Order: sequence, then structure tokens, then C-alpha cells
Amino acid sequence: MDDIDRQLLSLLMADARSSYADLGRAVGLSAPSTHDRVRRLERTGALRGYTAVVDPAALGLGVTALVGILQREGAEQEDLAAALAGIDEVEDCWSVAGEEAFVVKVRGADVDALEHTLGVLRRTPGVARTRTTVVLSTRFEGRRRARVEPVESGKATSSGQMRT
Repeated sequence: MDDIDRQLLSLLMADARSSYADLGRAVGLSAPSTHDRVRRLERTGALRGYTAVVDPAALGLGVTALVGILQREGAEQEDLAAALAGIDEVEDCWSVAGEEAFVVKVRGADVDALEHTLGVLRRTPGVARTRTTVVLSTRFEGRRRARVEPVESGKATSSGQMRT
């Protein structure tokens, strides 16, 4: 990945609906060359997709919670992850270090819907227990980096995560 690829990724993160002509003008390439680069970024997995950002409240999803999933002894982590992926209310799932095996983000219409989802999670094969934090308000979410920086292997990011 070179500097032009990084510029393209930054531009697409800011506005994924940009035309190849507009992207090309910004990085000094023709629209067809830009198209080829974007397709290569997609094929290599550097660019994993495009999405619309929708306000959860507009969909009637007024309650958000972060749920720590404690894995039952002997359960396979991949099986548990697959089971969690099958629960519609689970939006995001992170494998984490610590007592919990996973932290998931769930959304529901109201507290009753959250209670139902927590019951579903507790009955999921491989789950020993859950630990829930209800979100009171969201200051920001889905934050995107303004610029895509080169990644040096083995260096920690500002959030403390290791780059590999």
C-alpha cells in the first residue's frame, strides 16, 4: 500500500459516495486508474465495504448496551462467536482479554427488548454469564480516522492496541 492508496482510503472514509473522477482529481490520477486502485484495495481486503450510517433512534432502537460474555468452560470460542453472530440484536462483537471472552454491542427498542435480548444471550450455548452496561448517551460512535497512517508492525496505537 502506497501513499496514494492511503489517500484514497482516507477520502472514501470521509465520503464513500465520491465518484472515481472526484477521487482521481484529489490524488492526481485518472478516473480509470483510480477505479483500478479502489478495486485492488477491495480485492486485498484493505477496503472491506461501504455502508450507510443510520441513526438507531430513527429505527426505533432507543436502548444500547455493552454486554460482556463470560464463556462456559469447555466451550469453543469460534462456536460461541458464530452463535453470537446469529443474534440479530448483536451489532458488534469483540474478542477481548480479561475475564470476558467477548464484549458485544446490542440495541433494542426499550428496556423490555433489552431484557429479552439478555435472556437470549444467557441461553446461548457456550455462555456462562453476562455482565451488562447500559449506555445512557452516545457522545460519538463509528469514529473514523481522518488520515490513514502507515502501519509499523509491532507498534502500539494511541489507544494501546498493538499493530501487527
